[in-house]
Amino acid sequence: MTLDSSPDNKIQIGGKKYLYFGGTAYLGLPNDNDFQNIIIKNIKKWGTSYGSSRMANISLSCYENAENYLSKFIGSESSLTVSSGMLAGKIAVDVLKKSTDVFYHFDGNHEAIRVANSLPFYDNNKLNERLLDAHSEDITILTDGVISGAVTAFRDKILNEISTTKNITILIDESHSFGILGTNGNGIFSTINHPKIKRKILVSSLGKAFGITGGIIAGDKNIIDQAKLNPIYGSSAGMNPGFAQSICEAEIIFLNKLKILKNNLSYIDNHLKKRIEIIFSKNYPLIYTNIDGIYEKFLEKNIVITNFRYPTSDKNLNRIVVTANHTIEDLDEMIAVLNQ
Repeated sequence: MTLDSSPDNKIQIGGKKYLYFGGTAYLGLPNDNDFQNIIIKNIKKWGTSYGSSRMANISLSCYENAENYLSKFIGSESSLTVSSGMLAGKIAVDVLKKSTDVFYHFDGNHEAIRVANSLPFYDNNKLNERLLDAHSEDITILTDGVISGAVTAFRDKILNEISTTKNITILIDESHSFGILGTNGNGIFSTINHPKIKRKILVSSLGKAFGITGGIIAGDKNIIDQAKLNPIYGSSAGMNPGFAQSICEAEIIFLNKLKILKNNLSYIDNHLKKRIEIIFSKNYPLIYTNIDGIYEKFLEKNIVITNFRYPTSDKNLNRIVVTANHTIEDLDEMIAVLNQ
């Protein structure tokens, strides 16, 4: 399906209107007039792009403004904006390769934080035995804030059994939790405080909940300073400067939209029948279902949900995405299909 305008809670295909429960614009910001006005104002000041390395002799204050704001919002010592969440992940991984003996991953991690030859955190549903041995080494655990197919966030209590001989760094991709979970949408980074963790680093897209093209790396000052010296970073242009400045000026809009989204999720929780085939949490805007033919059932009711196959998967992903722009009437129509 190809659209001729930005998707919102409704889309039009071939002259026919459908309800839309797809995408990743969780706060509905791409189509918000007030947010667009902030973006337009800043594009007029900062231009449509700044095609220069961030390491060049001329810098723009909008990037520093955004990074200072995001560091405070997240609760990190420092942060760095880049042009995409994918780039943020690749830079962070590249930096960590210099100080990591072994990487560990979870099934379903996003491609942005995948590393060749990393080991599975769980092996046959048990903690990888290497995590339990007495050998001293620096390890990095790679995880999404909310792993694909799940609706609950990463919990650091799973680190309890890891040997104290391991120096743990955790790299968390919050692309699908930043702006949604945590205090006022600041993600789960600040909640990860397990005493075994030596260092924690956040990477995230800003193109999901926050509605702008860009990415972020956040953590301690040392890791951000290393990222600034990374060849990938130095060879890349920064994110759109107008978008960077807009992050600092749209907090009230973010918070209002988050409140509406939470109200929508609470409404669904009160009206959706609890079934084993449906995976849903009132704290998270994605609904997964194993109901056979669910995509076609929704389409019959003029509702489009996310339906596609990742290159690394052998089956299509069906995902129902709730946003702050869905009305109660929209939610009722979606819930009715799932309650059948």
